[in-house]
Amino acid sequence: MGLASRAVGMLGISRGVPFPSLWRTALLFLSIWELDAQTAVETKPLYIWQTGPWGRCMGSECGPGGSQSRAVWCAHSEGWTTLHTNCDQTERPDNQQSCFRVCDWHKDLYDWQLGAWNQCVPVSMRGVQRPAVCTRGEEGIQTRDVGCVQKANGEPAEDAICEYFEPKPRLEQACLIPCPRDCVVSEFSPWTSCSKTCGMGLQNRIRFVLAPPLFGGAACPNLTEFQTCQPGPCEGEQSLYSLRVGPWGPCSVPMPRQARHANKPSKEKKVRERLRERGKVKDPETRELIKKKRNRNRQNRPGGKFWDLQIGYQTREVTCVHKSGTVEALSLCSQETLPVTFQACVMTKDCDVTEWSEWSACSKECYDPNGPKGERTRTRKVSQFPINGGADCPELEEKEPCSPQRDRVPTCIVYSWKTTEWTECRVDVLLSQQDRRRGNQTGLCGGGIQTREVYCVQTSADTPPNLSSLRSKEALRPMDNDLCLGIPLNTTQLCHISCPVECEVSLWSAWGPCTFENCQDQAAKKGFKLRKRKIVNEPTGGTGNCPHLVEAIPCEDPSCYDWLVVKLDECIPDNEKDCGPGTQIPQVQCVNSDGEYVERQLCRDAILPMPAICEVPCPKDCALSPWTPWSLCSHTCSGKNTEGKQTRARSILAYNAGEGGIQCPNSSALQEVRNCNDHPCTVYHWQTGSWGQCIEDSSILSTNTSVGRTRSDDASCSVGMQTRKVICVRVNVGQVPPKKCPESLRPDTVRPCLLPCKRDCIVTPYSDWSPCPSTCQAGGNTKKKQYRKRIIIQSPANGGQDCPEVLAQERECDAPSVCQGYRWKTHKWRRCQLVPWSVRQDSPGAQEICGPGLQVRAVSCRKQDGGQADVEACLKLASSMPPLTQPCQLPCQEDCQLSSWSKFSSCTADCVGVRTRKRMLVGKSKKRDQCKNHQMYPVSETQYCPCNKYNAQPVGNWSDCVLPEGGRMEGQLGMKVQGDIKECGQGYRYQAMVCYDQDNRIVETSRCNSHGYIEEACIIPCPSDCKLSEWSNWSRCSKSCGSGVKVRSKWLREKPYNGGRPCPKLDHVNQAQVYEVVPCLSDCGQHVWVAESWSVWKVSNVDLKDNCGEGVQTRKVRCMLNTIDGPSEQVEDYLCDPEEMPLGARNSRLPCPEDCVLSDWGAWSPCPLPCSGNSSRERSAYPLRQPGKEKECPPTKEKEPCKLNSNCFHYSYNITDWSTCQLSDRAVCGNGIKTRMLDCVRSDGKSVDLKFCKELGLERKWQMNASCVVECPVNCQLSDWSPWSECTHTCGLAGKLWRRRTVIQAPQGDGRPCPPQMEQWKPCLVKPCYSWRYSAWSECKSEGARCGEGMRFRNVSCFVSDGSGQQDSNLVDDELCGDLEPSVDGDTHMVLQEPCTVPCPGECYLTDWTVWSPCQLSCVSGDDLGFGSVQVRSRAVVAQDPENLLQCPEQELEARPCTEGQCFDYKWRTGPWRGSSRKVWCQRSDGLNVTGGCPATAKPMADRSCDPPCTKPRSLCTEVRVCGCEEGYTEVMTSDGLLDQCTVIPVLEIPTAGDNRADVKTIRALNPTQPAASTPGRVGRTWFLQPFGPDGKLKTWVYGVAAGAFVLLVFIISMTYLACKKPKRPQRRQMNNRLKPLTLAYDGDADM
Repeated sequence: MGLASRAVGMLGISRGVPFPSLWRTALLFLSIWELDAQTAVETKPLYIWQTGPWGRCMGSECGPGGSQSRAVWCAHSEGWTTLHTNCDQTERPDNQQSCFRVCDWHKDLYDWQLGAWNQCVPVSMRGVQRPAVCTRGEEGIQTRDVGCVQKANGEPAEDAICEYFEPKPRLEQACLIPCPRDCVVSEFSPWTSCSKTCGMGLQNRIRFVLAPPLFGGAACPNLTEFQTCQPGPCEGEQSLYSLRVGPWGPCSVPMPRQARHANKPSKEKKVRERLRERGKVKDPETRELIKKKRNRNRQNRPGGKFWDLQIGYQTREVTCVHKSGTVEALSLCSQETLPVTFQACVMTKDCDVTEWSEWSACSKECYDPNGPKGERTRTRKVSQFPINGGADCPELEEKEPCSPQRDRVPTCIVYSWKTTEWTECRVDVLLSQQDRRRGNQTGLCGGGIQTREVYCVQTSADTPPNLSSLRSKEALRPMDNDLCLGIPLNTTQLCHISCPVECEVSLWSAWGPCTFENCQDQAAKKGFKLRKRKIVNEPTGGTGNCPHLVEAIPCEDPSCYDWLVVKLDECIPDNEKDCGPGTQIPQVQCVNSDGEYVERQLCRDAILPMPAICEVPCPKDCALSPWTPWSLCSHTCSGKNTEGKQTRARSILAYNAGEGGIQCPNSSALQEVRNCNDHPCTVYHWQTGSWGQCIEDSSILSTNTSVGRTRSDDASCSVGMQTRKVICVRVNVGQVPPKKCPESLRPDTVRPCLLPCKRDCIVTPYSDWSPCPSTCQAGGNTKKKQYRKRIIIQSPANGGQDCPEVLAQERECDAPSVCQGYRWKTHKWRRCQLVPWSVRQDSPGAQEICGPGLQVRAVSCRKQDGGQADVEACLKLASSMPPLTQPCQLPCQEDCQLSSWSKFSSCTADCVGVRTRKRMLVGKSKKRDQCKNHQMYPVSETQYCPCNKYNAQPVGNWSDCVLPEGGRMEGQLGMKVQGDIKECGQGYRYQAMVCYDQDNRIVETSRCNSHGYIEEACIIPCPSDCKLSEWSNWSRCSKSCGSGVKVRSKWLREKPYNGGRPCPKLDHVNQAQVYEVVPCLSDCGQHVWVAESWSVWKVSNVDLKDNCGEGVQTRKVRCMLNTIDGPSEQVEDYLCDPEEMPLGARNSRLPCPEDCVLSDWGAWSPCPLPCSGNSSRERSAYPLRQPGKEKECPPTKEKEPCKLNSNCFHYSYNITDWSTCQLSDRAVCGNGIKTRMLDCVRSDGKSVDLKFCKELGLERKWQMNASCVVECPVNCQLSDWSPWSECTHTCGLAGKLWRRRTVIQAPQGDGRPCPPQMEQWKPCLVKPCYSWRYSAWSECKSEGARCGEGMRFRNVSCFVSDGSGQQDSNLVDDELCGDLEPSVDGDTHMVLQEPCTVPCPGECYLTDWTVWSPCQLSCVSGDDLGFGSVQVRSRAVVAQDPENLLQCPEQELEARPCTEGQCFDYKWRTGPWRGSSRKVWCQRSDGLNVTGGCPATAKPMADRSCDPPCTKPRSLCTEVRVCGCEEGYTEVMTSDGLLDQCTVIPVLEIPTAGDNRADVKTIRALNPTQPAASTPGRVGRTWFLQPFGPDGKLKTWVYGVAAGAFVLLVFIISMTYLACKKPKRPQRRQMNNRLKPLTLAYDGDADM
C-alpha cells in the first residue's frame, strides 16, 4: 500500500491509477526515454526554477495572520545552480505565502475528523486480474475521508494545522471480500407413504438447510420433492369433502344474567324466595357462623386479592371443505356427530402491580467511609397475577447502594488483624553440620525461623491501623477470621540468634623479673615472677568467662625497678696503652618489672652495674673472639632434680707468639656456665567460677512487682547482685591457700546486675462460640459441636504467672431451629364450571348440567412452619406456582363415575406374591347396571411384586492416600502455623461403590447394603534427608612459610528420597559434597637454624713454630622450633629453609703472631632498592688484635655488586583467596566472616616473613575480613488441610471432595522442600441422578373432525442416569423425582400440550421449523476469516394432492448470528464406476452428505460416454472414454483402431471328482483397476487360459508350451552349474584331501 502511494507521488500520476497499470506506465515511460534520449535533451529547457520546502509559519500572533517563505533559485538542467537572470522571470514561483500559525492551544480547537470506511472495492476493478477460483476471499481496498476540522462546529480547516500535532491518519486500507457461499442442504429423507390409500396421491421427501447462502452465493434449492403414487383404484365413491375445525376464538365472558333473562322473571323469583326461606331457618348465631365462613372462603377464592380468575367460554368454527380447498355447505360432510364448538376457558389477564414503596433504611447502620457500602431496597406488590398467558410481572424489588451520613449514625466496628508475640527463634541444623559428635544442639545460633499466630479482633475505626503493634497489650476477643478484610499478616519470619563470642587469649609472655606484689607497698618482702597473656577477643558474657590471664611464681629479693645493660662500650686498655687489660663501660637504662623504660631516678635503690674487665690483645698475645650471648635457660624453673643453666662460649682466633705473648687459655676456659631460673617450679594463679544467678540485693530497695508491661527484651526492673567463687590454684596440684597467690591480682567475687522484669502470661478472652450448623444444610442425625478458643499473646518469663492449661472449649449444639423457607399451599378445587347454557343450548345433544368444564382453586403462600406469608416471598423463594385451573367433567346422566385409583398395596417381600390397587363407583353410578360391567370399568388391578436384585461394584479411581485427622478443631479462629510435621505414615484411600438393580439402573447405595466406599490402607512414605559423613581432619597448611589454605570435607553417605532435605551441590573440584577452606599462616620464623660456635682451628700445613697458617673450622648447625622464649627443641631439617642454612665449615687462614686479627664479618648492608646493576652492598669487620711492626691489617670492608634475585630482592604483598564463610563455633547459619591473608612474596617468587614487606612500608590497601551469609535452612511450612469441600457433583459417579493446603513459608537453603501434593481428593457417595424428561409429542388430533386445528400432547417422566453422559437414562417411577423441582433441562415452564394443525386432504402447508443448525464459522482450511458465525433453520412445503401443488406457499428460511461456531470443510466424494456412470456427492468434514458447499468447478466426472457409442454386445465405455469389453471378454479391433467384437477368453477347466464340469480358474493378465494408458483400446483386457478342448482332451498348444518350459529349465540348471563350478588351479596340489575347506553358497533362499 505505502509503496504504491509513494510511487504514485514520485511519478506525479493521479492517485486513482491502480498499482499494476501504474507500473506498466512507468516501464513504458522509461523505454521511450531511453529510445529518444537525444531528442529529450534538445527539447528540455536549459535553465529551470527550483524551490525548497516551505519554512515554518512565522507571525506575532496565533492564527491565520502568519507568513512562511521558501528558497527559490535558478538551476541548470544538469543540476548546478546558476544566475537568476538565466531563468524566465515570468515563471518565477512565489517565495512567500500567508499561512495559519499553529500554537499549542490549538490542539483543543482542531482535530482530525475520520469518515466511515467505504465499501470494500475489489482490486480487480482497479485492473488486477481476478483469480479463477476464490478460496479465502477476494482482496479489496476501502477508502475514507479524513479532514482537519474545528471541534466546536465541524468547520473544515487546513490539514497543516492538525498535522502540527499528529500525522494524518491513513485514507485507505486493505480489506477482504469473502467468497460467495452457496446454500448447503442435507440429504433427502426417505419417501413418505402415499397420502391416499386409493386413487392418485402424493409422496414427498424433505431435506433441510444446513448453511444459508452468504456473500452472494447460490440460493437454496427446493427442500421438498414430490412424486405421484396410486395404491389402487378406490371402491365406491371417493370422499371429496372433509370436516375442518377452526382455531378456538378468544375467551369471552357470557352476558350478564339479567340481560339474558329479562323475559323470564318468574324462575329467578322462585329461586330467590327459596333462598330466603332457607335463611329464615337459621338463628342469628348460625347466621354469624355462615357469614364468617363466607368471608374466609372469599379470601381464598379466586377473585380474591391477587387473581381475578374469570371463567369464560370460547368457540370455534366447523366447516366442510372440498378437496380443492373451497368451503361448502356443512350438509355435504356426512358425519354422525358434529364436533364440539365451545369450551370453557379462563380469561387472560396481564400482571398488574402496585406503586413502588418508599426506600427502606440503609442496611448499613454505621459510618465507615472506607468499608463496603450497604444497600436499600424498595418493593411493590402484585395486585393481579398474570392468568392464562398474560404478560409476566415486572421486577418486584429494586436495590441501590447506600452509605449513611456521619452525623446520624455511630462509627462502624472495624475488624483488624492482630498477632501474638513471635515465638523464640528456632534454628535448624545445616546438613553439613549433622555431626554425630555434636549431639547437643541446644546452643545453636545463627539464622532460624520464628512463628506467631494471627487472629482477627474488633477495633474502633479511630485507632491507627498499626495492626501488629504489640504495644497495645489489651487482650481483645478473637473474632471469626472472615470478618477481617485485607491480607492477613505473615505467620513466619526469618530470625537470627546472635552467636556467643568465645574468649580468645594470646600466648603467654616470658617470665618477668622478681618483683614486689605491689610496688606501692614494699613492706612485705614477698616477691613474685609473673607471666601474662592478653584477651584477644572479648567474649559475649563479659570477661568473666575467660581463663586466667596471670600466673605467678614466688621468688626472693624482689625489686620493682632495675638497671638493664643495653650494651657495653669498647674495651679501653688501662693506663692509655694500646693493648693489654682494660675496662668496658656498660650503657644502662632503668626498667620496671614489665621491662618498660622508666625514669632513671626510680632505680636509685638498685645496684648500678660495674664496668666489665676486658683485654685488648697485643700483637704477640693470644686473640680470642667475643663471648657469644647467653644461651636459653635449660629449665623454666628449678626443682629437686632440675636446675636451670645457661652457657656462653668464645673461640681462639689466633695463637700467641712463642715468648712474650699472653698464652691462650685451655679449652675449659673457652666456656662459661651460670645458673638461671633458680626459682622453684611452683606456679600459682587465681581461678574463677562462673557468675551465679542475679538475685535481689536486700540492701537496695526493690519494687520488682509482677507487671505485664510492654516487652523490650532488656527491660529491667531493679538492680541485683551476682557472686562467684574465686580460689588460688597451684598448677598441676590444685587448690591452695589464697595467700600463695598475689592478693593485688585477686578478681572480684561480687558484681551488680540488672534483674529482668517478671512477665505474666497474657491470654485473650474466649472468642464467641462458633455458629451451629443450621438444618437447612441436609446433615445426618449426629449432634454437631461448637467451639471457642483463646490465644496466648504473651508467654510468661522470669517467674511471671503461668498460662492456663485450657485454651479451647467445645459443647454440643442446641436443638437446631427450623429453617425459614416458603412453600405454596393449594386450596380445594372449586366446583366445575360449564360453558353457560345460553351458549350450549343450540348445540345438538347438549344437556344443561353435565359436560366438560373448568375448575379453579386458590393458592396461598406459607412459611415452612405453616405461618402465612406474602405471595411475593413464594414467587421469589419457592418453587414454581401450582396450576390454578384444571379441566373437569360434570358427569351426565348416563356417565359412570369412578374414584381415583388407590396406591398399590405393599409387598411382603421382593419377588413374592402380587400387589393390588382399587377404585370404586361414586354416586348414582353405583346403581347403574352398565357401570357394574368390570370389563368396561375395572375397579381393581393386580401386579406381580417387583423382583429387585441389586449388585454393587466399585467405580472410579482410588483416591489419594489420606492420613487420619488428628482431632483438628473445626472452624478455628486463629491461623495456627504448622511446624515441620512429618506428614507420613499409614493412611487410607477410598474407592466409591455404585449399586445397580437387575435392569442395570443406578439406585441408592444403601440398597446394596454398602456404606458407599471401599477403604484400603496405604502408606505415605516419610521423607529421608540427605546424609553426609563427618568432617574429615583439617589438611596441612598448603605452605610452610607464609599464608596457605587448609581444607576439610564431607562426603555423601545417603541420598535424600521422598522429598527429604536435598544434598548440597557436589563440588567437582574437591569431589566432596561439602568442604570448608580456611586460610592458614605458617610463620616463616617458626623453625630457625641455630649454629653453635666455631670449633678450634685445624691447621692443614702447620707451621709448628708459629702455630698458624691455612686451616679449617667447623660448627654444628641444627633446625630448631622457635618459641616466644627462643629456639627450644630440635626438629627435622626439612622444616627450615635450606637457602638460609648457615655454613657448617669454613676454610681460612689462622693469623700468625703479630698478624692483625679481625673479628668475624658483620652482616651485609641492605642493597638499595630498587635493585640495579650499579648499586652494591658491603660488610665490615673490626680489628681484635693490632698487627706487629711492619705488618698491616687486611681491609676491614668488603663490597659486592647488588644483583636482582641473587643478593637483592624486591618484595610485594600477595593476597590469598577468600575463605569459605566462617561462622562462630555453635552457629548454624546466618552472618559470618570470610577472611583472607597477606603474603609477602620475594621477587623470585618465594614467600617470606611479612616483616620484609612491613619494613619497606608497602601499602596495605586490602580488606582482610568481609561479612558473609550462610543461607539458613528453612523447611517448607504448610497450612493445615482445609475442611473437605462440598461434592463437585450433586449426583452421579464423578463427584469428588477436595481439600487443599497452602505454603506458609517457602523452603530456603537446604531446608526440606514442599511436598508436591497441595490438594487431595476422595470420592463422594454415589447418588443416582434423577431428572424429568419429555416424551415425544403425540400425533396431532383435531377432535371430532377430519382436519383443522387440533392439539398434540406429551408427558413428563422420571429418568435416572449415572451422570456420566455415556449411559442412556432409564425410566423409573415418578415418585423418585418427587423431591425435584418440576423442570426439564432447567426450564421450569413445562409445556405438555400445544395447538397444531391436521392438514385437510388436498391442503398444501409448511412443516414446522427445523431445530437451529449447529453454529458454523466462515473459514478456510480451519482458519477463521473473521466474518462471524451463523446458524439456520428452515420450513419445507408438504402437499397431499397433485391438483393443489400450484397453491403451495413458498418454503421459508431463517438465519441468525451465533457464537463459538464450528469450522466445516466440504469435499467431493466419488463411488465406483457402474458402467458409464458413478455416484458423485459432496461431504462435509463431519461426515454428513450434503448438497452445495463443494466448489462446482472441481466436481469430478459422474458420467463417461464414448463417441461413437459402444453398441457391440458385451462392450462398455472405459474410464478413458474408449470402448472396451466386459470382464471375461477380450477385444478384437478393426484396422482403424475401433472395437470390432468382444470374444470369450479361454478358461482353464480342471475336472474334479464327481463333477464332469470343471471349476473355472482365472488367471488375470492385467489389473483392471490400474489401466495402462499407453495402448488406447486395450484397457481392462483380461486373459483366460483353457487348455482342455470341448471333448475333454488337452489341446495341442499345451504340449508345445510344456516342451518349451522343460528345455528352458534344463538350460537354467546347466548354466547355474557352470557358473558355480570352481576352476582347477594349475601346478598346485592339494596337500591333504581331508582339509578341504567347506564352502557354502547362498542361493537366495531365506532358510539359509
